[in-house]
Amino acid sequence: MKQTTIARRVETVGIGLHKGEPIHLALEPLDANMGIIFHRTDLGISFKAEPSNVVNTQMATVVGNEKGFVSTIEHLLSAINGYGIDNIRILLDANEIPVMDGSAISFCMLLDEAGVVQLNEGKKVILVRREVEVAEGSKFVRTLPSSNPKFDYTIKFNHPVIGEQRYVFEFSKTNFIKEIARARTFGFLKDLQMLQAQNLALGASLDNAVAIDDNRILNPEGLRFENEFVRHKILDAIGDLSLLGAPLLGDYVAFAGSHDLNHKLTLAILADEKNYEMVTLSGELLKDYQRVFA
Repeated sequence: MKQTTIARRVETVGIGLHKGEPIHLALEPLDANMGIIFHRTDLGISFKAEPSNVVNTQMATVVGNEKGFVSTIEHLLSAINGYGIDNIRILLDANEIPVMDGSAISFCMLLDEAGVVQLNEGKKVILVRREVEVAEGSKFVRTLPSSNPKFDYTIKFNHPVIGEQRYVFEFSKTNFIKEIARARTFGFLKDLQMLQAQNLALGASLDNAVAIDDNRILNPEGLRFENEFVRHKILDAIGDLSLLGAPLLGDYVAFAGSHDLNHKLTLAILADEKNYEMVTLSGELLKDYQRVFA
């Protein structure tokens, strides 16, 4: 099994969640061992999708440097990770990825349009060697060794619409499209009003998020899944973990996780070489991974 990229350039235009303005987004092929590169066409700068380039995790995962940044990258990266794409250039003319419908399905459609092709270098994965956990109070995220990657996520909100939800997702491209990609981001009406007073979330609407007031869902169409909230948290985690620089071959378990905890987990994994091994797929590992992306 070889590294992959997309077959051809594709592009789209969407609204930015925070500024509410149109953003032009393009995806281009990259050579082997290049990874995921963001390029701001309006500033003429590039930076790699990796933990050391994360500059903020408060409301979304943000990568950048002293010259510029790109925000809300997790939904696009989730689709890229879900499709097993190793090398790709992401070009945009603003400081955030378009929110689209608040899920990853529009990016999946864009990747389907682009096509996925193999390169002439062996595929590398990060093999989890031992348990790594990051916790804050009762909240935690952890990775564990496994040849059949799963995302086991639990959320708990003191809200009648959400409450406590748990979902166990067996990672594969097919399952990602079917079970995770369509799950939308969600937010509370009181928080939206506060953000918009600060000139943030100006592009938020019922077209790109599940909105909740004190006791009900405001979207006329309702939910796409009964447990859409926890499924979206898994979507976010898949995107955040793609910053490791290679697909993670191991289990992920979380209770009340966040972008910040996911970022700290990637740093913790890479901080000790005993936690992981970067391997080129062969033998039994190759068989395991081929099953995941069959």
